[in-house]
Amino acid sequence: MNITTPKVVVIGGGAGGLELATQLGHKLGKKKHADILLIDKNRTHIWKPLLHEVATGSIDPDLDGVVYSAHAAKHHYRFQLGTFCNIDQSNKTITLAPLYDELGHTILPERNVRYDHLVIAIGSVSNDFNTPGIKEHCYFLDSNQQAERFQHSLLDSFTRLHQDDNQQQSLNIAIVGGGATGVELSAELYHVSELLKLYGLTNMSSKRLHIHLIEAGPRILPALPERIAVSAKRELLKLGVNVREQTQVKEATEHGFITKDDEHINADIMLWAAGVKAPDFIKDLGIFELTRSNQIQVNQFLQSTVDDSIFVLGDCCAFTQANGKQVPPRAQSAHQMAQCVEKNLIATLKQQPLSGFKYSDHGSLVNLSRYSTVGNLMGNLTSNSFFIEGKIARFMYISLYRMHQRAIHGSAKTFALWISEKILRVVRPKMKLH
Repeated sequence: MNITTPKVVVIGGGAGGLELATQLGHKLGKKKHADILLIDKNRTHIWKPLLHEVATGSIDPDLDGVVYSAHAAKHHYRFQLGTFCNIDQSNKTITLAPLYDELGHTILPERNVRYDHLVIAIGSVSNDFNTPGIKEHCYFLDSNQQAERFQHSLLDSFTRLHQDDNQQQSLNIAIVGGGATGVELSAELYHVSELLKLYGLTNMSSKRLHIHLIEAGPRILPALPERIAVSAKRELLKLGVNVREQTQVKEATEHGFITKDDEHINADIMLWAAGVKAPDFIKDLGIFELTRSNQIQVNQFLQSTVDDSIFVLGDCCAFTQANGKQVPPRAQSAHQMAQCVEKNLIATLKQQPLSGFKYSDHGSLVNLSRYSTVGNLMGNLTSNSFFIEGKIARFMYISLYRMHQRAIHGSAKTFALWISEKILRVVRPKMKLH
């Protein structure tokens, strides 16, 4: 690579970051117009809205994940494994933390990476609001590794219940946070508990599963229209989920949650999914203008307010719309931001005017496993939103993932992946059993 070739560094291979690196690779990297480097602390990518299915074993990340290094080789960008920890604005370098193996041996020392243009797309993590006991006793679903830890614990618990011949014991799972993650996970858990009968755990059934979905606000799915929330709650109650609205948790112990009213909600497995924030180290950098949830403030072009050479997208980006509301941390937001940053990076290299970002809300869908899907569509199709559920909503939900696959693989490979998934269903288990 010529030393004068502009270097674009993208930190974070989530929905937005991977899509951006892919498109820049095709439009700039392939013709050597720029050196595109993607940095992530993981070796593989899983679409974050699917993490609840990883957590239940409904999908296998080893088969459904995207390996960054292999993907980079096919799409004309480079990949580097590393954890972003610092920025030197004056020298235009970022620092990557040392990389260690499982035994604590150093694989790579601390490294500096030069950039001409930087894109921060590091996503978000769960916000525990400094609630006592949460970090010590709860699972989170911020990453593939955390989802797999939950899945292993879940499988161990199912196996333990199966050995109880009297079938007197039950499994109590408490989920704090009535957003999309909590709602979808609740339904998926009932689905996999019934699947276990197919694989020898005949003493296990959904009747032995007690799920408590705990929401501090007046209703679940607070960010979505009320009609969606009402429909989702109705379906969850049919399944047997104990939906606890207006229930604030003040502490977690090894035996469950304690509410603000000093009620004890006993649980064998606890998961926290009550809100998100950008990682805390962003605040420790002391560089950017931030929101209360550590999101980086940006201008109309998605550049950080302190440095025009640094773009921000996805969950860690704080973009205020014309109506005064912030763009919500959703996959569709990251997708749209990635498209805007792609245009603006290319315009920057060509010394052309930049385009302002405008968020279009295309609606929201909540997938209740194989039982139901509910949501609303809006934006391009009609001036108003309209409610959908059932098979049509399920098709639209799956289509969102196919759109993501198309953005990172192209149409031909996405079709090939769809065909291979159909074939694999015949030969592999319906859930991950290890």
